[in-house]
Amino acid sequence: MLKLRFRRGAPAAGLPVVWPLPAGRDLPAEIAALAQAAGFVAEAGRVLDAPGLPRRVLVGLSASPLRLDWEKAGAAAAAVLAEAPLATVAAQGLAPEAAAAFAAGMALRAWRFDRHRTRDRKPRLARITCLVDDPAACRAAWEAALPALRGCLFARDLVSEPANHLTTRHFADRLEALAEHGLEVEIWGRRRLEKAGFGALLAVGRAAADPPRLAVLRWPGWYAAPPIALVGKGLVFDTGGISIKGAQGMEAMRADMAGAAACAGAMLALALRRCPAPVVAVLAIAENATGADSYRPGDVLRTASGRTVEVVDTDAEGRLVLADALHHATATLGARVVVDLATLTGAIVTALGPHRAGLFGNDAALLASLAAAGEETGEHLWPMPVGARHREDLHSDIADIRQCMPAGAGRLQPDASHAAAFLAEFVGGTPWAHLDIAGVDTQDKPHDLGPAGATGFGVRLLDRLLAAQYEEPPEPPQGRR
Repeated sequence: MLKLRFRRGAPAAGLPVVWPLPAGRDLPAEIAALAQAAGFVAEAGRVLDAPGLPRRVLVGLSASPLRLDWEKAGAAAAAVLAEAPLATVAAQGLAPEAAAAFAAGMALRAWRFDRHRTRDRKPRLARITCLVDDPAACRAAWEAALPALRGCLFARDLVSEPANHLTTRHFADRLEALAEHGLEVEIWGRRRLEKAGFGALLAVGRAAADPPRLAVLRWPGWYAAPPIALVGKGLVFDTGGISIKGAQGMEAMRADMAGAAACAGAMLALALRRCPAPVVAVLAIAENATGADSYRPGDVLRTASGRTVEVVDTDAEGRLVLADALHHATATLGARVVVDLATLTGAIVTALGPHRAGLFGNDAALLASLAAAGEETGEHLWPMPVGARHREDLHSDIADIRQCMPAGAGRLQPDASHAAAFLAEFVGGTPWAHLDIAGVDTQDKPHDLGPAGATGFGVRLLDRLLAAQYEEPPEPPQGRR
């Protein structure tokens, strides 16, 4: 990750210098003539890259920038300096939180996954020095921002790994390593899953060389209360099973574990900042492969909840593994609130593209809190419907529920809503939200806060949700004080 230091003083000779410039403020004397000659006006989205010794980069912002605006401005600066190993940020006059947010944006944009490259590695932005008025206050603001940043980049690294390197076993190993940060990590293998009756997760993963696993990550927090549960889909690769996908684009299915990666990254962030709230993550990890033991369309599976499911399409496997994980989070772990994340449907990509994740759920306050956290962090959500008619569509003649609508049911099927209606059957009355992050887990082009590739979508959003809504102990029921 990008290394950072804060100090007073002047820029080092010869290094590129970045100037964050909110609109309406007087330009520093050092760059006033340059800005005038180039016709540069400080406003949101404006960037001037002026070559020379030193190279100078002017980044405009609005007159009253929010934290996200500072992060986007930092990311814009890092994009310009992508191959400059060292740089200086002239952040004098900025509030400590603004300077830290600008640096966080630079770190998000400077991230790169090149673990498997053996040659042709391009230089990268590796270290920045922020010149500030109060280094101690800026360092404190940076330390506060760092946990969510580290969690996001951890998730990006996981999502970027190819499936031959991130098998179900290796995924579990990476999660177990989080114990060094104070998380309690429990990994369930095939035998324990069989004993507990996780029939849906076992069916999805049974044709793969590496069997499925359930990972439970616990953060105890500082007060006694039922935990907040984060539930993630962790398909390390998805062929579609017998309902096999087309070859075009299948390589992207290595990212089908982005929901689990986001939950793991959020747990890392919570542990690093010593979150007061008790939180648990339940990650359903499997590979949906093809083989002689593949589960089939038409099969009936018994889930951990005891409900039976008619399989219609083996490429709708995500909702199956989540069914077992959601039941475990609510019925066994006693979660008071559940949020699940999954790259679940192509339908949500059709609806929202690469711009927003779909937001479903059964609790208006929770949904509103998630939407607000998404706006603050730039991980935007859009509310989607899930109602009685969607559940009626999943009626089965041979089981308690069918997994999805048959392919011949018609072209205009709301599969994302059907998937949410299916998942709702496994949370009971627990307040629950479902984030369908297909389409935003990776980006084909550079975006506001990162390069092309994995985004780590969900980590910063979940961290913000916890910080805003669940840091204080819940009020006891009336009459039980």
